Amino acid sequence: MLIVNREMETLLSMYEQILEMIDLGIHAVDQHGKTVIYNRKMREIEGMDVEDVLDKNILDVFRFHPEQPSTLLEALRTGESILNKQQTYFNNKGQAVTTVNQTYPLRKDGRIIGAVEIAKDVTKFRKLIAEQYQRSEPGRTLADIIGQSEAMQTAVRLARHAARSDAPVLLIGEKGTGKDLLASCIHYESERRAKPFLAQTCLSLPDDWLETMLFGSEANGEIQPGLFEQANGGTVLLDDIDSLSLPLQQKLARFLQEKQFVRAQGHEPVRADVRLITSTSGDPIDAVQTGELLKPLYYQLAVHCIVLPPLRERREDILPLAAHFIRQGNERYGLTVEGLDEDVQEAFLAYRWPGNVRELEAVIFKTMETMEQDTVITLAHLPAYFRAKLTPDEAKTDFLFDTDDILPLDRYMEEVEIYYIRKALQHHGFNITKTAKALGLSRQNLQYRIRKYQIDKE
Repeated sequence: MLIVNREMETLLSMYEQILEMIDLGIHAVDQHGKTVIYNRKMREIEGMDVEDVLDKNILDVFRFHPEQPSTLLEALRTGESILNKQQTYFNNKGQAVTTVNQTYPLRKDGRIIGAVEIAKDVTKFRKLIAEQYQRSEPGRTLADIIGQSEAMQTAVRLARHAARSDAPVLLIGEKGTGKDLLASCIHYESERRAKPFLAQTCLSLPDDWLETMLFGSEANGEIQPGLFEQANGGTVLLDDIDSLSLPLQQKLARFLQEKQFVRAQGHEPVRADVRLITSTSGDPIDAVQTGELLKPLYYQLAVHCIVLPPLRERREDILPLAAHFIRQGNERYGLTVEGLDEDVQEAFLAYRWPGNVRELEAVIFKTMETMEQDTVITLAHLPAYFRAKLTPDEAKTDFLFDTDDILPLDRYMEEVEIYYIRKALQHHGFNITKTAKALGLSRQNLQYRIRKYQIDKE
């Protein structure tokens, strides 16, 4: 008997570990609706701790809309499986959670003893869809582009020509050069300006998400429109087009040719009239040669081809751009900063700006966050991590020991975190998986910090 108990204990331990490793949410209830299994992924999806849910009736923990009752309780009540069902409900903090569920009743000797739900998180997906509308606010035109350099003047001239056309546009430039701004300017100077302008990155998103994001989906009679339907009559910007999988590239090429597509899990063709703008950070010809970008799709996309130069190649634009961001910072933080002192101007002109315009913007805003009454930005005002990049002096390159000024602790710790993450990424060749493992973070957690702190590959 002791041996049997030990074997059972070992099996239960194995089951528990396997459930914790699975990257799908698992939530099981007994015949009374009380939670008996609640794995790690489900806790992440719903933002709950295990003690908040385990051994409690789910109606005491979660709030459901009358028209969208709990699929777990429905499976208990009807004894029938509920497949590919999307539901939105609220956790005990009042936060909305959206999942797509596979829900099954559990039986023993023909009697229902519980139900189990296998859930896929689409809360983030829904947020990504909503963010497209936030990026579609009108008002920016090519006259707003700041650039005295010949290269930027050429880009603006080509963009103005593209705005008069309805053909696809391909924007080429390093990250942070302003491709999304130029794309929105093209839209708002075109005949489509009154219609939506929606943007989506193709980088680091699963295929099924991207397909649904772009083309929409049909499941159990429910239609979820994608970007092309939402932007009908307007413009869609797809960033990092060469990161799109080849099957989705083929589907996109067919859409451009036929002006219609089939939703994911759908059958009937859907027509949509959109103007497509795409972008890439690398050379698209190289991407074609390496097989990352389909040649037929490249020729469809590059009717208008515009190259945005990196900031280091248009140094005459650095100070005007800095002045522009200072004006924005004054409005954002209620300051009266007039400009940069001479030392900062020289430092800015000498720096290579690997993060381009986006890095310059981030440095200015980060600097102005902690300014009070001063009206000129000096070297001492600049973030310590950035000052470390400006000087070869070994005594100052490690900002951890820079005691020229005392920062608030939270600001100092944030700069330490930025510095350390950047060093770790550089050490691992910007491999997200290896860096996350070395730092003891999940991939998602590390990617969140990279976006939050705007840490670009240098």
